[in-house]
Parts: sequence; structure tokens; C-alpha cells
Amino acid sequence: MEIKVVKKVLDANNEIAMQNRKMFFEKRVFTINIMSSPGSGKTSILEQTLSMITPEIKAAVIVGDICTTNDAMRIAATGVPAVQINTDEFGGDCHIGAHFIKKAAAELDLENIDLLIIENIGNLVCPAEFDIGENLRVVALSVTEGEDKPVKYPLMFRVCDAVLLNKIDLLPYLDYKIDEAVKNIKMIKHEMPVFQMSAKTGQGFQPWIDWLKKMANVE
Repeated sequence: MEIKVVKKVLDANNEIAMQNRKMFFEKRVFTINIMSSPGSGKTSILEQTLSMITPEIKAAVIVGDICTTNDAMRIAATGVPAVQINTDEFGGDCHIGAHFIKKAAAELDLENIDLLIIENIGNLVCPAEFDIGENLRVVALSVTEGEDKPVKYPLMFRVCDAVLLNKIDLLPYLDYKIDEAVKNIKMIKHEMPVFQMSAKTGQGFQPWIDWLKKMANVE
């Protein structure tokens, strides 16, 4: 019975994800799902990214957290429309389901958006398992985490299209073997592009921005 219940849950999510994908396609909105463990710097990466692509690219952000609107407020301060999703009242889900995205998207003017970025809830496990109707999946990893994260959480890196290796400005102060981290990423997905960057200084962001524009066809 438990297996049947799980199957029904995933089937329902996938059906709504298909509806989301159809809606975004019809509205010509390119959608990115950014995932990571807590504290990797997703919001800081988004702030830096948005500063480099707007107002030329019309963007919006859906922010997922269990509690608080802290990150959504930071995004809104950039002038980009932001919608907050909190899952605490639903039991504190550790991921954003497709139904949350459908509801949040209704709060946005999709006719005037080229790029929708979804900042998923900090977790390297659950978000990787749920399709939400996105075009691209990106995982942020920081040098303050272990080099073995990709091999410890392989599904996340297997389902993603790029890795944002953040906080490289801290490398002089850490015993972190960045080549080993990249090697582990490539072990899981050989063709995976890895963008080494610092959201604090802006170092390494241009290759990520160029790739993002190319993938979203908004150059």
C-alpha cells in the first residue's frame, strides 16, 4: 500500500509539472530550477546574476523556503518580481512540488517575463526527485562543503545541467581540493559544465551568464 501511495503522489506531481511546462512554453518563459544544500549561496548567486542580466532580460524569481520571507525580500530589493513559497504549513516539505509552482506562477505576469528562476528549498536530496516543469536544473555547491558531495548525493548532480561552484574567494583560507571536487562532479556526469565563481566578488560569473543566455536563447 505504501508503494502505491508514493506512486500516486509522484504521478500527481508529474501531471502538474507537465501542465506547468506547457504553460511556460506557451508564454515563452524559460524556467530554471536552482538547487543546493542550505548555505551554499543560492540567493547571493541570484542577486549577482540578476544584476548582470536585468533590465535587458525580463526576469522573475520564485523562492522556496520552509519558513520566512528573508530570501524573497533580498530578491525583491533588486527590482525583480519575487514570489515566496513557504512549506511550513504543509508539514515543512523539503522540496517545492509542481503544485506550488503552478500557484506561485499565477501571481506573476508571465506575459512580461523572459526568464523565471526558481530557488528551491535547501536540500541535496528531495528537490532532485521532483519535476516542477522547468527547462533547466542547476545545482550550487560551495567550497565550504566537502569535495565528496557529488559522490555522496549523486542523483542531484545526475539530474542537473550545470554546477555553480561558489565561494572560491575563500579558497586561500580553506583546506579544499577544488580539482578533486570537479573530478567527482565529472565522475557522476562527465559532460557537466562547472562554473567556478564567487557571488561575493563577482569573480567567474561571466562564463555562467554567457552560458545561461545561450541556453535560454535570450542573448
